[in-house]
Amino acid sequence: MSGHSKWHNIQKTKGAQDAKRAAAFTKIAKEMIVAVKEGGGSTDPNNNSRLATIITKAKAVNMPNDNIKRVLERAAGAGSGDNYEAITYEGYGPGGIAVIVETMTDSRNRTAGSVRHHFDKFGGNMGTSGCVSWNFSKKGVLVIDNEEEELEEDNVMMDALDAGASDFEADGNVFTVYTEPDDFNAVADALTKKGYVFESAQIEQVPSEYKKLENPEDIENMEKLLDIMEDDDDVQNVWHNWDRE
Repeated sequence: MSGHSKWHNIQKTKGAQDAKRAAAFTKIAKEMIVAVKEGGGSTDPNNNSRLATIITKAKAVNMPNDNIKRVLERAAGAGSGDNYEAITYEGYGPGGIAVIVETMTDSRNRTAGSVRHHFDKFGGNMGTSGCVSWNFSKKGVLVIDNEEEELEEDNVMMDALDAGASDFEADGNVFTVYTEPDDFNAVADALTKKGYVFESAQIEQVPSEYKKLENPEDIENMEKLLDIMEDDDDVQNVWHNWDRE
C-alpha cells in the first residue's frame, strides 16, 4: 500500500535516553493542558477527542498513568497559570529539505526568534506560512514494532483495516497503520483492545514525497538542525521530508 511511511526518518526509535524521555513527557504535558483548555475544561477523553489523542500518544511513549493523572488535575485546577498557545512555523533546511515545526509556547516572540535562529545557524531559512505545508498531509500514524516477529503481517493488516484504518505498510519488522485524523482514536482503541502495543501513536504531518541529501555538509547540518529543534523546550514536533536512507 502506501510507500510513504519513513517513520524512522521522522521520529527517533526506541532506546531513547532518560533525559529525552523526560523531555517528551514535558512536551506531552503541555499538549494535554492545551487540549483541556480548548475542550472547555473537560479532562474526560470520552468527551474531549483531542485529549484522547494525546493520551494515546503518551501511553505509546510509556508515560506513567500517575503522571497523566497529575497533569490532568493540574490542567483542571482553578486559576492555573499555564497559558500556552500552539504556533506552527515552516521553512527549509539544508539542501531545500521541507521542515514543519510545531511549537507550544507562552512567549510568541521568544519562540519565533529561537526557531528562526535554529534555521539560520544550520544553513536553512524560516519561510512564510504555507511555503512547505502543501507537501504534507495530516494523518493518524500508529507504529507497531514486530522485532520479536510474533505478529503475522497479514493478520495485523486485516485487524487494522477492520478497525477503520485507511492504509497499512510493512517495513521490515515495523508495521505502520494510517488513519484519517478523525478516525485515529477509534482505530487506536480497537487495536489496543486486540492487544497491540504501539511504538508511536500520534497525528503526524506526512510528506507526499521525500528528498535525499548528497552533500556531507548538508547531511551534518540537517542532523544538527533536527537535534537542536527537538531539544528546544518550546518545540513539540518537527516534521520533514528528508530521506535518510
